[in-house]
Amino acid sequence: MSTIKHPVGRQSSKVYRRRRFVVGLGLLAVLVILLLIIVQPGVSKGDATAPKTPAADAPAASADAAATIPEVATAADGAACDPSMVQIAAITDATKYAANALPKLSLSLTNTGATSCVINAGNARQVFTVMSGEDVYWASTDCQTNPVDAQVTLKPGVVMPLATPITWDRTRSAVDTCDVATRTAVPASGASYYLHVAVDGIEAAEPALMILN
Repeated sequence: MSTIKHPVGRQSSKVYRRRRFVVGLGLLAVLVILLLIIVQPGVSKGDATAPKTPAADAPAASADAAATIPEVATAADGAACDPSMVQIAAITDATKYAANALPKLSLSLTNTGATSCVINAGNARQVFTVMSGEDVYWASTDCQTNPVDAQVTLKPGVVMPLATPITWDRTRSAVDTCDVATRTAVPASGASYYLHVAVDGIEAAEPALMILN
């Protein structure tokens, strides 16, 4: 049986180059593995820390964004009432009055529109007139002192009454008879009188009846 003997002695340079190449590849592979372990591709520095809360991630609204929100027009902005949308009612505390009873005169305002509006409802813009037929017997403006303006907001469908009624002393008034002692009493004994009212130029559709005994 024959055997094959490997040659002994110094090998060729190709063999040494092949061995150095294999060793170099091994070292390069080790370096690549170490680099991957250290760098950890796909994981950012922020991922290594505790997760942020949603509040921290939410961006704050900018001033420009806030400025684009439309403002809603309100009565406070000065939207005046449309006279056709304001209902004025003349009010008395009774229909029939005894001989010693003094009628209390009042009114109410109602906004029949769909939005709030502003009206001047101060006593400077209120007019109470007591009439019988075509004759004017008494007017609140004849001897009024210190009239004031008052801008009032009327909400849709809300009835706004007069805060303090006016007492009629059952006398005939005039601009030159502001002293009550000089006035004459109006006829009574079942006489009928009608209260007409107006606010800021808007008149009540119907007067209120008063029968004086």
